[in-house]
Amino acid sequence: MTVLDDRTTAATWPAAYPQGYAVVDVETTGLARDDRIVSAAVYRLDAQGNVEDHWYTLVNPERDPGPVWIHGLTTDVLEGAPLFPEIAAEFAARLDGRVLVAHNAMFDWQMIAREYARAESAAPVRQRLCTIALAKELSLPLPNHKLESLAAHFGVVQQRAHNALDDARVLAEAFRPSLHAAAERNVRLPLLECRPLTEWAASPAQPRIGHQAGYASSYRAGSWRPSRKRPPCPYPNPGRYETDKPLKQGMRVAFSGDTSVDRELLEDRTVEAGLHVAGSVSRLTSLLVTNDPDSATSKTVKAKSFGTPIVDEAAYTQLLRDVAPADG
Repeated sequence: MTVLDDRTTAATWPAAYPQGYAVVDVETTGLARDDRIVSAAVYRLDAQGNVEDHWYTLVNPERDPGPVWIHGLTTDVLEGAPLFPEIAAEFAARLDGRVLVAHNAMFDWQMIAREYARAESAAPVRQRLCTIALAKELSLPLPNHKLESLAAHFGVVQQRAHNALDDARVLAEAFRPSLHAAAERNVRLPLLECRPLTEWAASPAQPRIGHQAGYASSYRAGSWRPSRKRPPCPYPNPGRYETDKPLKQGMRVAFSGDTSVDRELLEDRTVEAGLHVAGSVSRLTSLLVTNDPDSATSKTVKAKSFGTPIVDEAAYTQLLRDVAPADG
């Protein structure tokens, strides 16, 4: 029998756990919806978290490279790199049939999904796992949830922070003991569904800005999905959501934490249903939607102190299908 660590063996490995993982890190031109990937790395792991192989590529973002002082990739370095559509097939092959693992996985997944949407394709990813969420699930004694803190906890040495290949290596080495700790305790892995961004429309190409011009703002006209100010909700707030009753138009809904559906798309559907998207939680908030109700975010703490109802994303998307009209 193969011994996986001091206490966990192949025979006692949870049967419900995934059969393979793709540990991913991407470096980008920024953090907004229209920003682009400049480098990507994937470590493929087997069911027990052992490294099978790794892959790395630069990507020409066709625009200013953004915060060079963070990722170190200048316009000159990226000039001869392949465009994303040119590496999309190889990237997809590395992800296919595996759970995408990343530190702050919502960000990496959304950047990857948007690149595939621009290329009129979709990444073959069905689920993702955030190592921040897993660390919380395991109650690891970390001072914060930075990758460097997770690495230090497991004795993993980081050589080049914000280099996609080294960050992916560090995460892969820290994920394996995390996975084994979860298996030993039979902890449910915090897996979330990944849905392709089929609702995004192409935007005009952005002019390339030389690296001497500095870091251009990510928020500008003609962006990947132009931001727009939402009109005020036309319906009065009918009060708090009540369990086993439908949502009612005018209710104030707040969101906290990672979601399977892109946050902006989820908010759009909320508005389209006649509900009000609240940026914060107050006594007037009708409902908080979160997949991590035990987290100590300001929204969940306030919701619990106010007695605001809390539901997860799956329950909320079901409720969105049958929203009651506002009181006449």
